Amino acid sequence: MKVLITGVDGYIGAILAPYLMERGHDVRGVDSGFYRNGWLYEDDRRRPPTTTLDVRRIDAADVVDFDAVVHLAELSNDPLGEHDQRLTYAINHQGSVDLARTCQAAGVRRFVYTSSCSVYGMSDGEIKTEDSTTDPQTAYARCKALVERDVAALADERFTPVFLRNATAYGASPRMRFDIVLNNLAGHAYTAGEVKMTSDGSPWRPLVHVNDICEAILLALEAPREAVLNQVLNVGSDEQNYRIRDIAEIVGQTFPGCVVTYGPTSADNRSYRVSFAKIRRHLPGFRCRWTAERGAAQLRDVFKEIGLSKEVFNYRAYTRLAQLKYLIATRQIDNDFYFRAPAERAAEA
Repeated sequence: MKVLITGVDGYIGAILAPYLMERGHDVRGVDSGFYRNGWLYEDDRRRPPTTTLDVRRIDAADVVDFDAVVHLAELSNDPLGEHDQRLTYAINHQGSVDLARTCQAAGVRRFVYTSSCSVYGMSDGEIKTEDSTTDPQTAYARCKALVERDVAALADERFTPVFLRNATAYGASPRMRFDIVLNNLAGHAYTAGEVKMTSDGSPWRPLVHVNDICEAILLALEAPREAVLNQVLNVGSDEQNYRIRDIAEIVGQTFPGCVVTYGPTSADNRSYRVSFAKIRRHLPGFRCRWTAERGAAQLRDVFKEIGLSKEVFNYRAYTRLAQLKYLIATRQIDNDFYFRAPAERAAEA
């Protein structure tokens, strides 16, 4: 299968592309290039030919030869989504729907969209399933729900969308992110010897390892059409619904000498537990191979191998919002997050 991955140079894409290639797929990538100067470690895996291209500028000629598109390229996480809600909707909602329309018109047969369990927002004790009412609390999560709705409407006898609602990701990737909960706590544990929570850690979050996300994407690409057509599938495992404080304790136990402390109750009302039964029915081969304990140990070993310093841990390229603010401040991107030409930057200097 010939597969195009958008956002191939991101946290998931850096793992997904070689994973699909190692399983015999012909992979190409596109990426805007926002995060390319953040590369935490070498893993000696092959990576695909990649075109530098903003997802909003992809046209039919860019996708016409592909059997499938895996769409990862969005502004990824709640703080970044809140930075400029206008742009979040333009890129994450409208840009994603426009890409799906382009793929449908060009004859791409399968469209795998990476959504998020953050669409559930607040659960009030209910275990959320794919049939539950969504309650997105942020622009990022609202866009995910809107893309699911609007792309599902494009499905026809030739175009097969599938929506993977990932739990909160964790685990090592060369294109690392330290702005997601387990990775962030692990970085603090290694570089500072402590996990200092700013809240009491009572909210619930489901977790899933980045490698398990990649397996779900592979299976969604290879599954029979009737198993995935317009299906929304939560990606994770029932056993990995954690309170944030449980995640902190796992990290504290994994990093020798780490001290964990807690703060007051947070004003952040996002808290949800999720059922992952449906994905096992529609993609019977899917199982989470990783646990939070194993993922924390993986990060500890990677940090030790590379000698992770506070400077590297805090480097802007590993935190999505910090990197975008840097690109704005240095006028490398304009107000619509398009890269400026070098001549344009020089003229405004």
